Amino acid sequence: MSGGRTEPGFASELVEADGSSEATARVVDPAGTDDDRAAEAALRPRRLSEFPGQPRVRDQLGLVLEAARRRGGTPDHVLLSGPPGLGKTTLAMIVAAELERPLRLTSGPAIQHAGDLAAVLSSLDEGEVLFLDEIHRMSRSAEEMLYLAMEDFRVDVIVGKGPGATAIPLELPPFTVVGATTRAGLLPAPLRDRFGFTGHLDYYDTADLVTILHRSARLLGVEADDAGILEIAGRSRGTPRIANRLLRRVRDWAQVHGEGHVDLAAAHAALTLFDVDDAGLDRLDRAVLEALCRRFGGGPVGLSTLAVAVGEEADTVETVAEPYLVREGYIVRTPRGRAAAPRAWTHLGIEPPRSAPLQELLPLEEPGTAADGSGPGGASDANGRFGS
Repeated sequence: MSGGRTEPGFASELVEADGSSEATARVVDPAGTDDDRAAEAALRPRRLSEFPGQPRVRDQLGLVLEAARRRGGTPDHVLLSGPPGLGKTTLAMIVAAELERPLRLTSGPAIQHAGDLAAVLSSLDEGEVLFLDEIHRMSRSAEEMLYLAMEDFRVDVIVGKGPGATAIPLELPPFTVVGATTRAGLLPAPLRDRFGFTGHLDYYDTADLVTILHRSARLLGVEADDAGILEIAGRSRGTPRIANRLLRRVRDWAQVHGEGHVDLAAAHAALTLFDVDDAGLDRLDRAVLEALCRRFGGGPVGLSTLAVAVGEEADTVETVAEPYLVREGYIVRTPRGRAAAPRAWTHLGIEPPRSAPLQELLPLEEPGTAADGSGPGGASDANGRFGS
């Protein structure tokens, strides 16, 4: 690192696979990374012009950054929301790269006290970009400090305790916060309102994933034909992170069992080995569908019962498997629990019961259910889980 400037494109080394990051935010030094992490970071686009997909968010963000450059100031704070793996961290790096400023990373779970946030904010340089991943998981005291820092570029440091405590205002240089969240609805309104630009990332279509995979194959030095790339893209669930991961696994299979070339046969064989079927469903997804259709006759069944049936935690089923299955129309959420949709029976090759499925007799929403969890089948908890 020279002159306090960091190459933003290598900032992902602090971010783990689950989206968490190191507890102390710091400027990233690419020289300290190993070869594997550097190669993985190299797959990330460095500029907005290289970022495929998300055309609306890309154009809107480009306008915000270009206007700030022409004014010679810092852009408004940026909030990025959407499911995991769609490019929120990559866009944060791109913001820093486009502004030619350092990028500093931390995460909401790492900021559990106001003092943690004060230490990060007080070390920022003018124009620096602060990336807060999973910002909705910050503590309440840190959120309240962040309000003032984002709006007035000031934090109040409390010295002493009790009646003798004194608040010392600490002026901060102008900076830009880039917040990322998978649960935008959990952000308090005062924090959400302090972001000048909010972008929501949607799932990618197959054409954009093909573009991403061709680029990744070139960067990884992998020979790949169109048929192999298209097969991987079709099983990637609209998510670039999954697409790149599957490409690396197909590459591994081709190097060990094939001729080192990613083609249709290699893609079929590798994805079958790693339990990814033609629709992109993995072992957990199919286990959920099998339990719903074979053991519970299509449901409805409570989340906790379903989780026990597949041998996973309820949170895992709810946050990992369920979003994609609901979005693609395999299961539905009813006031009485989860139920199999017709597409689930078709995918498993199972004949649905001759009698009308119970879920068809139930409305998807009932008065009072969404607000307080009450319904004819019992109450749900704060996370919307229905009892068994």
